[in-house]
Amino acid sequence: MNSKADSDTAGLTLNLALLTLILGTGGTFQYGLHISLINAPAKYIQTFINGTWQHRYGSSLQPDTVLLLWSFIVSVYSIGGLLGALAVGHLSVTFGRKKTQLYNNLAALLGALLMGMSQTAHSFEMIILGRLCYGINAGVSLNLHTMYIGECAPQRLRGMITVTVSFFIALGKLMGFVIGLREFMGSEELWPYLMAVSAIPALIQLATLPFFPESPRYLLIDKGDTDGCLKAMQQLWGPGDHSLEVKEMLKEKMAMEGNQIKGMKDLLSDRSVRWQMIMMVLTCGGIQLIGINAVYFYAYDVFQNAGIRESQIPYVSLGIGLTEILTTILCGSVIDCLGRKVLLWMNYGVLTLTLALLTTTLSLQENYSWLPYGSSMLIFIFTFSFGLGPGGVSCVLPTELFIQSYRPAAYSLIGIMNWIGLFVLALVFPFIEEALGPFCFIFFLLYCFFMTVFTLLMLPETKDKSIIEILESFNHLNTREKNHIPIYDTQL
Repeated sequence: MNSKADSDTAGLTLNLALLTLILGTGGTFQYGLHISLINAPAKYIQTFINGTWQHRYGSSLQPDTVLLLWSFIVSVYSIGGLLGALAVGHLSVTFGRKKTQLYNNLAALLGALLMGMSQTAHSFEMIILGRLCYGINAGVSLNLHTMYIGECAPQRLRGMITVTVSFFIALGKLMGFVIGLREFMGSEELWPYLMAVSAIPALIQLATLPFFPESPRYLLIDKGDTDGCLKAMQQLWGPGDHSLEVKEMLKEKMAMEGNQIKGMKDLLSDRSVRWQMIMMVLTCGGIQLIGINAVYFYAYDVFQNAGIRESQIPYVSLGIGLTEILTTILCGSVIDCLGRKVLLWMNYGVLTLTLALLTTTLSLQENYSWLPYGSSMLIFIFTFSFGLGPGGVSCVLPTELFIQSYRPAAYSLIGIMNWIGLFVLALVFPFIEEALGPFCFIFFLLYCFFMTVFTLLMLPETKDKSIIEILESFNHLNTREKNHIPIYDTQL
């Protein structure tokens, strides 16, 4: 009885808040940073590529060749991200969450060194290798950060703590916009240092994370270290009786008895987790199908048509970044109150309506002078709804839908899907936009409408439930009773 009371009254401690900050700084912050940072020095790097070629061979490159090399520099980040996503499941089990996160910073430091020295060495190949290293770092941290902090959070705070993953992505994007401005580091003289700025968060995490414990869930379930788990809980959650959480973890461990850590093949073929896998693939793996990056792609033209001067558009874009940050904060504040399901289906509905209206306003804006202002407002509404719904909630679900044996494979799968989706969208969307114009959003609209209905009808609520209770709620959806993961009610 006391343990239940202690669990219910446990609040956010200083140590847990600091761990959240440190993991975010060297985690998904890096991913968001390089999504936006690459835009600022684009013309300077293209000039550098041409100048380097001329220095070596005495002749200039054709503009198409320079553009091709630049496109490869941009896209190699996704290739690195895919490699990192493929490796994160194995690494997190072999070395643990904490050590893998620490080792991952070495990739960021190597990337920063290559970027910083590229101009001095007259080598654009170093920029390509640096972007690849950054991609590997982001591919690992995008999944590992979510897994680590989700496993460190007490059940009552699991939603709020895990949503910080999205907050740091948004913060990284905003920081990339800010330091890329001409007033800061977005100049021809400073671009190598701008591209090497990832060394700072990597060094901060390397210096501070060793003072914090490994994931309590990893220590108890994977390593069988009950004393280490209790010590980690005391450090992160404060003094008190945490036996209720330990009991839930031991039930989960008993459910895994005799089962090894599962691979991606097991995840895709095991009917006992079929619906968890379907839910995760649609809500987390398919997040690129919402169209947030496509809307960002259109934002420049929309703002320009609204009469905003070209030189001022980057500052308006900062407003989009701030909106994304504020919505992730709001999502973290309400997710453990309203629940995951409500935030998902309602905001998928808003996203569907917003895309329909945006398609209409973009189609008719040449006929009505005021419509570009309406389109601008819709972009901000779309960003707000994305952050409050799928953008925030999708970080929480993988931790909650799977027990420890499936979790690394689940994170690897959604990481692979996200990186492939990002790469394909960047490759294909410009052609879709050219062919369909403002009607290019129709595919994203249909996906958002489908997800509105799907999450409303099919997704069980997971807030305030243990992992075992969540698995039990999926039993009626999974088809073979004999393959269900057993639910234990043993008194521990």
